[in-house]
Parts: sequence; C-alpha cells; structure tokens
Amino acid sequence: MPTPALLRIVIVAPDSLAPDVPDPASETEVRRSRWLRIGLLEGGYNIVAVLPADVFLPERLAQIGPDMIIVDAESQARDTLEHVVMATRDARRPIVLFTEDNDTSHVQQAIASGVTAYVVAGLAPDRVKPVLEVALARFQHEEAMRQELAAARTELSGRKVIDRAKGILMRSQGIAEDEAYARLRKTAMDKGLKVAEVAQRVIDVADLLA
Repeated sequence: MPTPALLRIVIVAPDSLAPDVPDPASETEVRRSRWLRIGLLEGGYNIVAVLPADVFLPERLAQIGPDMIIVDAESQARDTLEHVVMATRDARRPIVLFTEDNDTSHVQQAIASGVTAYVVAGLAPDRVKPVLEVALARFQHEEAMRQELAAARTELSGRKVIDRAKGILMRSQGIAEDEAYARLRKTAMDKGLKVAEVAQRVIDVADLLA
C-alpha cells in the first residue's frame, strides 16, 4: 500500500468551508473541515489541490490525476457527491466523504455509485489517517475483484466466439472440432494474434458471405 507521502490527494469542498473564512452559521462544519485538513497534514498526506465541485471539476481532476479524492462536504452533500462521481466514472479513484449531514438515507446510494467511505461528523484529526488507510485498502480490493470479474467475462466471451468459429469451420470445411480449433490456433500463432481474435475474423467473414 502506498505511503501517505506518495498519495496525491485532491480535496473537493465549497468555498464556505475554507478554514480561514469565519462563518458563525456553519461553525461545526468549518471546525470539521479544519480538523480534516490538520489530520491530513499530520498524517503526511500530499494535498495537491482544493477544488470546488463545479462544471470544471472533471477537467481539473483529469489534469491532476490524484490518487484519492476527499469530499469535504457541507450539510447538503448530495450535489457535491454527484459532481465527484460523474467526474471520476472514466478513471476510478477512491472517494472519501466527510460531512456533518446526519441524514444517512442516501449513504447506500452513494456507496453504490462509487464512494469508498462515508464519514459522518465527529472525526478527530488523529482518526483521519486510519480512515483513509482502510478506504484505500477497500478500494484496491474492490478494483482487484472488478478486474478479475472483467477478465472472467472476457474469457467467457472469447470461448463463445471460438466455439462459434469452430462450428463455422466444421460445417464449411467438413472437419472435426479438434481440427477446427487447431487451424484457429495455428493461424493465431502465425499472425501473432489471440485465438479469439482469429475466431472473430472467421465469424465476420462468414457473416459477410451469408
């Protein structure tokens, strides 16, 4: 697991939560925001940018390429989350939300949409690092499972393509299944391709001539 100093973190937060802007009406939120940033600094994390959740967020995140995104949200966190999730859908990254919003009715939806950790209120600075470490470990585990699932689906799809191509060769060439596969495999080796790629070409030609 990367050390904190190697993690490039972007904080997404509204301007109203900037620690140097006094706002008596949201004192609790400002205090939480201050504790969060103190916790990040004490944990040795590399905060590369603090960005607002606006229409330019996807472009800015793409340019920066952070390792983790922390959403420092005010009470109405849903809109901010939607911006962040949309901005990271093509390049998944761990997303950790810190908020004072006690309405947890949309936590499940947030997690399902890509939020790695959802932390509501009462977090002391010395707890920030453990929360981020767990969030990163969870994200890495989920990504590994996601990649394994994608690989399994690709393999299954490849097998179906190969089986269909074998059937085409067996019917058109009057050969057995083993011979059909041997021909696909030899062509793939000769051309430096995968067997599934050769099989797809056989299918494409058969569909063209049908």
